[in-house]
Amino acid sequence: MTDHPINGLMDHAMDRLKSMVDVNTIVGNPVTTPDGTIIIPVSKVGFGFATGGSDFAQKESKDAALFGGGSGAGVSISPVAFLVVGKDQIKLLPISNASAGPADKIIDAIPDMVEKVNGLIQKHKEKKEKSAFDEE
Repeated sequence: MTDHPINGLMDHAMDRLKSMVDVNTIVGNPVTTPDGTIIIPVSKVGFGFATGGSDFAQKESKDAALFGGGSGAGVSISPVAFLVVGKDQIKLLPISNASAGPADKIIDAIPDMVEKVNGLIQKHKEKKEKSAFDEE
């Protein structure tokens, strides 16, 4: 059984998408600064894909059918943040976007919340250590 022409259209469009989007598109190549800090760009990638077609009967021959079809794909790449790896710490520096939706704003707020929670935990540990030291 021979493949339907739509399969060729889909395979071609998917191969093109694969060539445009790879892991280095989402998590970029690291850049090392002179002081040894490593900066890694992080992006959001979105893509769409559509294929369609139709078989048409021929008037002259009842054995073969004509095929008409098309396919298309699109890719959108948006920078999201930079991951900064320093000597003593790792930070996620989000790129602020005024037109971001609610979900994007929540994701942008996560690094600040993590830092605040870590600070509260550290204060709690210090307070607990101090009270244990005072009891001795």
